[in-house]
Amino acid sequence: MNTIDLEGQVAVVTGGAQGLGFAIAHRLLASGARVSLWDKDSDMLDKAVAALGAGASQQSVDVTDLQALERAHAATETNLGPVSILVHSAGIAGNNATLDAYDPAEWRRVIEINLNGTFYVNRVVVPGMKARNYGRIVNIASIAGKEGNPTASAYSAAKAGVIGLTKSLGKELASFDIAVNAITPATAKTRILDSLTEEFITYMLSRIPRGRFLEVEEAASMVAWLVSRENSFTTASVFDLSGGRATY
Repeated sequence: MNTIDLEGQVAVVTGGAQGLGFAIAHRLLASGARVSLWDKDSDMLDKAVAALGAGASQQSVDVTDLQALERAHAATETNLGPVSILVHSAGIAGNNATLDAYDPAEWRRVIEINLNGTFYVNRVVVPGMKARNYGRIVNIASIAGKEGNPTASAYSAAKAGVIGLTKSLGKELASFDIAVNAITPATAKTRILDSLTEEFITYMLSRIPRGRFLEVEEAASMVAWLVSRENSFTTASVFDLSGGRATY
């Protein structure tokens, strides 16, 4: 494993109790950062922090609740210090259905968590980063946001929105020492697969030229560099983790 220097950094990882978020938190801790996991599942948070050990802490918070996020941010900065890194990983897959059969309530739920949640979390951390003229943000989008997946219109639309938001914010902050980027993973081996149909999972695997799903540690490796001081130029960009699927 390459060594990434994150000594003295304070990182927030949303959705950090499991999956990609947990793997990323583990890698950031190994690189010297102190990490606060933000997740709404208190039981999973307790287990994740216990597994990660020294340097890990937690805030039980819903990414769709802006005021709760503001409180979590304030508590994190009081307990750990100024937040210099955000990895926003919290999200859901939503149900599988064709657009004409998609439940409007489910559509709104997916958009609220995956897209609006990204806006809320970024909005909370940016002012402090601007005031200190330093920060690194990585928003977890998806290859679905570039290519669209059938029977997943809400998820695809939300993740396309995350890409657009990231590009806009990166340009807004380009005059600061703040880098804002996104990654677009193909399907990874996480619990998000539990909410998908077997037919859809098979379809997703067939779309990956590598012939396998993404390992969470592979995503963590890319993110660790993106949130380091070494990433001092690239911003408002999207990094693929699609196993060859991405066409642009």
